[in-house]
Amino acid sequence: MYVVVRPSWSDFLIRNEENTVEFDVKQLAGAMKLIAEEKSLPEDSVQEIVESALAAAYKRDYGDREQEVRVNVNLSTGATDVYVEKEVVETVGDENFEISLTDAKKAKKDAKIGDMIEQFVEVKTFGRVAAQTAKQVIMQRLREAEREIVMAEYEDKIGQIINGIVMRVENRMVRVEVGKAQAIMPASEQSSSERYFPGQRLKLYLKDIEKGFRGPQLIVSRGSAELVRQLFEAEVPEMEGGAVEMKAIAREAGVRTKLAVASTVQGVDPVGTFVGGHGTRVNAVVSEIGEQEKIDIVTWDDNPEVFIASALSPTKVKKVSVDEDGKKASVEVAEDQLSIAIGKGGQNVRLASKLTGYEIDINATKDESSSEDTGDNKPKVQTVDKADKPKLKRKSELESSLLDAIDQQED
Repeated sequence: MYVVVRPSWSDFLIRNEENTVEFDVKQLAGAMKLIAEEKSLPEDSVQEIVESALAAAYKRDYGDREQEVRVNVNLSTGATDVYVEKEVVETVGDENFEISLTDAKKAKKDAKIGDMIEQFVEVKTFGRVAAQTAKQVIMQRLREAEREIVMAEYEDKIGQIINGIVMRVENRMVRVEVGKAQAIMPASEQSSSERYFPGQRLKLYLKDIEKGFRGPQLIVSRGSAELVRQLFEAEVPEMEGGAVEMKAIAREAGVRTKLAVASTVQGVDPVGTFVGGHGTRVNAVVSEIGEQEKIDIVTWDDNPEVFIASALSPTKVKKVSVDEDGKKASVEVAEDQLSIAIGKGGQNVRLASKLTGYEIDINATKDESSSEDTGDNKPKVQTVDKADKPKLKRKSELESSLLDAIDQQED
């Protein structure tokens, strides 16, 4: 068993011969390289972080916070060179920002009044206060560098499914670990039928990377319709081959999803292809998104009237009238089909509208067979009148008639 012991900040502080605290640059550089390897940061990023920290430390100990300071550090030896940008002037007023022409020519032979030059400054030690300043800068820059790495790694994965593990559930937001990065799943991207808990493994749709004041933030979703689309792409190889395609999708996460599918190859049943033998393909998707969510798979049709009728499945539609200009459709259904067409809370007609792109109005009509019209239109029913019914004979009468029939035969 190996135990990794991280160096504490006090390990970088040493006491010199005068018993004052100094900043051990070499040890700091070595520790930074280890941290960089752990966080997969490139070495030039580490060097930039250390140099930025030491520039801030120099301003704290020797200069002014408004100065332009550049630091070069050798990460192997810890050797540090400091350069301060100054303006060449005739008479020096502030040594932090100005340099005489004579001193300037030592650094640059052709220097002249008004030039901006970098003056080399020898720095032997950095004190405790400078070390604390450097610590703050390093921690901040490390976070920034790590976020930039995350940004670069996941930028190409936007719009794809990634795997994640739930870390924390905070009020209405879920924090998820995805690889070396962290992501958030807002309430608007969650499925209403799911309950999340720490340690839960999930397939997530990477929706976006938001750039906030704290750096890039991964936004993942379990409620996106694209999650269902890509789950089907993984289950239906014919989609990749182009034999079938998903033309449209509408989803209310945790409740119901409607798909419109089509075939590009004659003789291939698109609905059956997506359902799979014994429902294996659609069941695999349902098991991932939650058993409570229902999936309707309908056939796409270029004729909007046919497509709208299919989209309202499982409703039995009598007639569809379409207004192409207004993108509206009027649908007639039987009275007993009205509640099915609308669905619970208007869910079925709402999803059908999203799927087809038409605003759908449902109207119920009475069947002719059940109408209450009078006259010739009234359905004729055959009835048997009581007076016409044959009367049953009494037992004594029946016996007499039988005896009479016997007597007649004997004669």
